[in-house]
Amino acid sequence: MAILTKEETFALLKKVLSYSKADECEVNISGSDGGNIRYARNAVSTSGGVSQTSLVVSSAFGKKAGVATINEFDDASLQKVVRRSEELAQLAPENPEYMSFLGPQNYGPDTNTFSPVTAAVGPKERAQAVADSLQVTKDNQLNGAGFLENSTGYTAMMNSKGLFAYNVTTNVAFNITMRTDDGKGSGYATRGYNDFSKLNAKKDTIIAAKKASGSATAKAIEPGKYTVILEPTAVAVMLENMFFALDARQADEGRSFLSKPGGKTKVGEQLVDERVNIYSDPWNEELPTNNWTGDGRPQEKVNWIEKGIIKNLYSSRYWAQKTGIKAIPLPDGAIMQGGTKTLEELIKGTEKGILVTRLWYIRPVDPQTLLLTGLTRDGTFYIENGEIKFPVKNFRFNESPIIMLNNLEEMGISERTVSGESNVNYMLPPLKIRDFTFTSLSDAV
Repeated sequence: MAILTKEETFALLKKVLSYSKADECEVNISGSDGGNIRYARNAVSTSGGVSQTSLVVSSAFGKKAGVATINEFDDASLQKVVRRSEELAQLAPENPEYMSFLGPQNYGPDTNTFSPVTAAVGPKERAQAVADSLQVTKDNQLNGAGFLENSTGYTAMMNSKGLFAYNVTTNVAFNITMRTDDGKGSGYATRGYNDFSKLNAKKDTIIAAKKASGSATAKAIEPGKYTVILEPTAVAVMLENMFFALDARQADEGRSFLSKPGGKTKVGEQLVDERVNIYSDPWNEELPTNNWTGDGRPQEKVNWIEKGIIKNLYSSRYWAQKTGIKAIPLPDGAIMQGGTKTLEELIKGTEKGILVTRLWYIRPVDPQTLLLTGLTRDGTFYIENGEIKFPVKNFRFNESPIIMLNNLEEMGISERTVSGESNVNYMLPPLKIRDFTFTSLSDAV
């Protein structure tokens, strides 16, 4: 289905609401149109397009709510989905945490999430980007597997209290894994943008190729505590576990690393190095995100950690009302303020350490301390006297992002990156960390 304009969406949602007989009704609609190419063993395996749309109706009678979904928009179908949501609401028990829908909101200026360049991308442009990537794999006698997709999408909501919100966005996602013929060397790169013109698949594939070729003769070294340089992709999977845990209810109920005895929290306390500043900003030029959230609340620029101090937690409207705090929603991305050095300069300034390309298979060990475990992969290298000396076998690690940010030595320049665990985009710097804990070796590449 075609991407609906703001005016078309308004008219459609208004029609849906006209069928409602509930005390309150809210309608959400989303749709996307895009294409992708997947390749493996240096050859394209699939290429296709995906077009999807969904309309969700939420009806409420008092504190009893029901939800129904449909993807057909003729009048009969729209009436049917409204009736179904009302039937489910009447059957549902009362929800003690139900919050009445919001009225009209001020979302500020539109965010720059839409790129006409990306919206115009078709099979030809995707094929050329993949061809550039595959040429690198062949020139270096490596095996490449990757995925490239782009999409244009929209989301909108309207309710019976007069709220209306609309946003249109474009997205580009690319990842490439390179392997040597004997399977002993592996390299990886990933990128995510709103603007397709910022993607350089050839350049990213060259990075992955160097890591693959350079890691084929990995040596085993003893696990232990090392100074590490984490590339932004590795930083992302560590910090997002902390970021997703900045939940006010979890902290208040004693289920969080931010909890204190007696129902108190660590908000306002310095928890990490004073150089750490983490914030979200829907209007950031490099990482624009939606300026409203799924329940209709406006997004705004929020300082989550400022000079190492926990400044804000996100919260549901219910919990905010119960505890008297501001109902700040979880944003779609986060930014960590970085330094001025490149990754190469961080390496040059390291006497002894380990360069980590990527962390994966992250699992929580202790929510109270945010202790995580996982593995390095796709290129891990030993640094000595400012130079990469040799590749090392991968490690299992046990580390907390809180401890990690207290052992911060240096930060590089922040760049847009993608988490391999959640596919969320961030702006993060490479980090130089002392005493990072590796607990055992791994045979994985």
